[in-house]
Amino acid sequence: MKKDNQPISAHLTNFLEYLAVEKGLANKTQENYKMFLKKFFDWLKLNHLESILPHQLTEEHIWKYRVWLSRAITKTKKEPLKKSTQNYYLIALRAFLNYFTDRNILSLPAEKIKLARDKKERTIKFLTLDQLKKLLDSPKISTIQGCRDRAILETLFSTGLRVGELVKLDRDQIKIKPETKDLEISIIGKGGQTRTVYFSERAIESLRKYLTTRHDKEKALFINYHGPKNSPRRLSSRSVEEIVKKYSLIAGLPINITPHVLRHTFATDLLNQGVDIRVVQEFLGHKNITTTQVYTHVTNPRLREIHQKFHSGRKLK
Repeated sequence: MKKDNQPISAHLTNFLEYLAVEKGLANKTQENYKMFLKKFFDWLKLNHLESILPHQLTEEHIWKYRVWLSRAITKTKKEPLKKSTQNYYLIALRAFLNYFTDRNILSLPAEKIKLARDKKERTIKFLTLDQLKKLLDSPKISTIQGCRDRAILETLFSTGLRVGELVKLDRDQIKIKPETKDLEISIIGKGGQTRTVYFSERAIESLRKYLTTRHDKEKALFINYHGPKNSPRRLSSRSVEEIVKKYSLIAGLPINITPHVLRHTFATDLLNQGVDIRVVQEFLGHKNITTTQVYTHVTNPRLREIHQKFHSGRKLK
């Protein structure tokens, strides 16, 4: 390890290039890291530490930064930062310190940064099968928009796609013939990671009906039927969110449904069927298994039932 004579903030540009080249992170993710690190740089300036070198950063500095974050007030709602938001800033700083380590620059180890603990356990919203069926059956497929919307809902649940991944799909990726019952495609997901997603027979049938309504030359799989003529017609993530919300209201569902709730439903359904969590990790495109483990507390209540039903101890006399 070598000591570097440049201030920490002077490494930002090289760090962003490192995220792009070494980590393969998308431009939007790089922008988020830049925004989160700006908070740290602002704190350094506020405390007259803008000239601090990587190897001069101490655990005491990190502790004072964490205290400052915990007392920070949001500009819009005028309330303290949520624990989860504080963690975004700390995770970005961890990644920054990992960059120094990878470049053999002496600095505080990333593991010295502890994340803020939230006493409220993260809750995962997902649908029961009855609720899911009501939602999927809500669009009226007698209309063009209804066919499209049914295909969107079926695709979200069948594949577990993120909404950003869904709206990037193109028509030429979906090759459905009259006899097609199985369909799988490769997509490039978060962080530039390639994975395979699979379509159920219900999703295939919905896509087939939707595509027969398409007589345009648009490249996008899911398009908008409103808006100015000759304007880009690919649906935005926001539009899909509004579509899902619309049908959750029509179906009379008790919770606010988003595309991500359908992704949660996809994951919890697989886990409840006994699928190994590492397989679910691959389906979801999670880089780290800890991200997938957030679903385990949802399925844990079924463990007693499974144990009682299948464990051989109940057969012993």
